[in-house]
Amino acid sequence: MPPPSRRALLTAGTAAALSLAAAAAPTAAARTARPFGRFGSPSRRLTERTLYVHPGGLGDHTSVQAAVSAASSPDRTLVIAPGTYRETVAVGAAATGMTWIGASEDPRDVVVVYDNAAGTLRPDGTTYGTSGSATTTVQADGFAARWITFANDFLRTDLPGNPGTQAVAIKVQGDRSSFLHCRFLGHQDTLYADSMSLAAVARQYFAHCHVEGDVDFVFGRARAVFEHCHFRTLLRTDLASAPHGFVFAPSTAGANPYGFLADRCRVTSEAPDGYYKLARPWVPSSDTTARPALVVRDSVLGRGIDAVAPYANMRDAYPWQAQRFAEYRNTGPGAAVTVPENRPQLSAQQAESATRAAYLGDWTPRWAGATTIGSTMN
Repeated sequence: MPPPSRRALLTAGTAAALSLAAAAAPTAAARTARPFGRFGSPSRRLTERTLYVHPGGLGDHTSVQAAVSAASSPDRTLVIAPGTYRETVAVGAAATGMTWIGASEDPRDVVVVYDNAAGTLRPDGTTYGTSGSATTTVQADGFAARWITFANDFLRTDLPGNPGTQAVAIKVQGDRSSFLHCRFLGHQDTLYADSMSLAAVARQYFAHCHVEGDVDFVFGRARAVFEHCHFRTLLRTDLASAPHGFVFAPSTAGANPYGFLADRCRVTSEAPDGYYKLARPWVPSSDTTARPALVVRDSVLGRGIDAVAPYANMRDAYPWQAQRFAEYRNTGPGAAVTVPENRPQLSAQQAESATRAAYLGDWTPRWAGATTIGSTMN
């Protein structure tokens, strides 16, 4: 059997790929018998507000977008059977309180994926742009997902020579959005944690999630908290030298006191040692007053992170030193403080404000503080 292609690895997830073949036979039998696991079925719904998605027709709908479109009232739940759903999905602002559940309780089994990039041509001859490239777009407040993989499997070789290689797996703009045991797979601009407008504050919570990519693969202006998440930096075979990319690229509005918080996370890499930066600030042309903010605390930074110079500029007009980047009690080879001026550190007193509660305010996500129960993605 030939080795899986890079696109197959992207969809399956690097860490999971080797186990897929061995698990295929019993998993297929279990899916046929109970495709929705312990979450009911169209004949025995959990609630009247639950819809079931199955690619083979055993649910209410065969595509995720069809189910989203049919959920015409707030607080609907989609139970999604194992399968690869090759489609783009848009959850509009009116679909508040929507929940997606991966029926197998393993995010490797339920994959929502497409391959648009910023430079991909639309049918009318224009390009999608970064925002338009998103496989999944969520504008509704109160969105929640558990055990789902959100992916964009565009490869740079699909558009040789085209600079529009941004390819978003998910763009989240709603307030009070939460994700537990989810995977976000892509290359450039994988996870776009954003808001609906410059003035809007969008609080987002990610727990026990896996995010992988290369350039700015966690970016945007949301007030986003990542707890116990795994960030995986990829090998760039098109580049011969460092840097291969950047994990975070926040674009926090200047008036927002909180940007991204990564707490008790880990960063690993398949690239050579020191080939990745931890972050660079994104000050977009639409908001030149932005002051990108990032705190990484109590996390393990692997050898892939450049410990000497973990931050870089996106544009020299907005140096990273003028933004709000800081660390606290990180460990691992990539966290070694060899040049103190290159690694701003919080004091113990400042760290008291770098918490989930401070960032999320009066909102406590339903899964806040959840343990790694059920299947994991790593």
